[in-house]
Amino acid sequence: MADHESILKLSEALAAELVSSGKMVATAESCTGGWIAKAITDVAGSSEIFAYGIVSYSNGAKESLLGVKLGTLEDNGAVSAAVVEEMAKGALNLSGSDIAVAVSGVAGPDGGSEEKPVGTVWFAWAVRNGSAVTIDTQHQHFTGDRDLVRELTVVHALQGIRDRI
Repeated sequence: MADHESILKLSEALAAELVSSGKMVATAESCTGGWIAKAITDVAGSSEIFAYGIVSYSNGAKESLLGVKLGTLEDNGAVSAAVVEEMAKGALNLSGSDIAVAVSGVAGPDGGSEEKPVGTVWFAWAVRNGSAVTIDTQHQHFTGDRDLVRELTVVHALQGIRDRI
């Protein structure tokens, strides 16, 4: 389990790496409700490396704010590789950032299914390299209560950005 201090240390290390590389980051969050953006902006001077974050908790917000296609949502559900990929692309394009992370998951305690149990989280990192964009998606299953699932999602998302700088 991470705590506020360890998340802050991770965010500070991420911010230092973004500053030294001259890169900007954006977030597109569902299950974390803006916690990834909060973790990044808890670091003094984060305006130098953070473009903005979008909390797209509802499917309608995913569509209207990030350009996620209705068909993608209907065919795959909000908690899916296809949806977080489109969320990450949308955040990257809207922000003009170098890196965007997107998350969507089932934090619980309700809402899980046999196919997508509580603790299921999909991640996507979109990285701009000149005119090309690379997108990595990843699935994780975290065990714990709602707060722990969300906290572990934040840590994994931040570490994923660091891994892609």
